[in-house]
Amino acid sequence: MGIKGFIKTSLVDWDGKVTSVIFLPNCNFRCPMCHNYGLILHPERYPDQDYEEIMNYLSENSDFLDGVVITGGEPTLHEGLERICKDVRNLGLKVKLDTNGYMPDKLLKLLEDDLVDYIAMDVKAPLREDIYSKLSGVKVDIERIKESIGIIKSSGIDYEFRTTVVPSLLKPEDVVEISKELSPARRFAIQQFVPENSMSKVLREIKPYDKKILEELARECKRYINEVILRA
Repeated sequence: MGIKGFIKTSLVDWDGKVTSVIFLPNCNFRCPMCHNYGLILHPERYPDQDYEEIMNYLSENSDFLDGVVITGGEPTLHEGLERICKDVRNLGLKVKLDTNGYMPDKLLKLLEDDLVDYIAMDVKAPLREDIYSKLSGVKVDIERIKESIGIIKSSGIDYEFRTTVVPSLLKPEDVVEISKELSPARRFAIQQFVPENSMSKVLREIKPYDKKILEELARECKRYINEVILRA
């Protein structure tokens, strides 16, 4: 199945839930702040995890676990994503999908087939192609991002949009602009930038924003989105 990583138990990847985490390789973005860039640039260096062993573990611990987080990389590029979702759901577990939102057709199909319970979509920047492409590391068709946002908001399932606030790439007012563009939305998570292990060596030397700045930023964003989460 090409699964490159598996965490048996996590308390931090889905708020309020005990989960396992599946890591899938490859991505259509090259975000300079990415921490999982090894899965993107050199997936061949990571051995494939045994799919049956993973499913057996999930089955044996289905009473203990709430669900499974599928992350990457970008999961929607993976040909086996639908099967993974189906197999997890057949065990009575919920599925959370992490995505960059660049494959709206794939997202729509997953939702139409009722294969996901929660979507966390990274919104890299205000919805303008120039700045979004800079944060994504590739030239972006912003209409695809907007389409995914609309699909998720109208899906009827639980979701969040989330933005990692990277000094030198995003100003606080950029994050407020994102919240305005997403409004109305169910949930917006503002994430503190962690410089260590960033894909960009330059960003590894950047000091994150002070927590007080992010707290004020969260208060400002609540003018546009009721539930704003600060992960700092």
